[in-house]
Amino acid sequence: MKFKKFNDEVLYTDEEITRVSAADIDFLKKEALRNPRQRIRLCSHRDVEDTLHEMLIIHTKDTYVRPHKHLGKSESFHVMEGQVDVVMFGEEGVIQEIIPMGDYASDLNFYYRLNRPLYHTLLIYSDFLVFHETTKGPFRREETLFAPWAPDEKEAEKVTSYMRQLTQYVSESKEKQSALKVFR
Repeated sequence: MKFKKFNDEVLYTDEEITRVSAADIDFLKKEALRNPRQRIRLCSHRDVEDTLHEMLIIHTKDTYVRPHKHLGKSESFHVMEGQVDVVMFGEEGVIQEIIPMGDYASDLNFYYRLNRPLYHTLLIYSDFLVFHETTKGPFRREETLFAPWAPDEKEAEKVTSYMRQLTQYVSESKEKQSALKVFR
């Protein structure tokens, strides 16, 4: 696989036909582990100005994705490997929905499309999460809004506390949902 390095976390393919193998994913996993934020993405679009952005993204279990939403864009998300809960929030930080996801063989949801701007984050349970994401370009940083009620990733202690609380709440919510299904 040929690529151009935009930065340590973002690579662009440099081929007319983008092909990705298991060996390429293994390479990307190693690169993600080298990055301080424990993530990397391979963009199959040419640059930030393209009107369609397709990316293979790899996050490690310890990756913090600050809750955010995208203005004027839809987003599709397809899990290729790993297990994750996608957590959707209302404007004030109240959880609206939890989407348990895994690869196709997991019997969990493996795909979603978000058609409106909702705050969302990821709770990753596997060592790596490999997913394919598609969204409308061009990329404009100002079109991504970070939740004001969630800590900035630079606030390590606050992030640790926030993620611990969020993970516990999501776990308890899923247990309650599971118990409710048993009695239906």
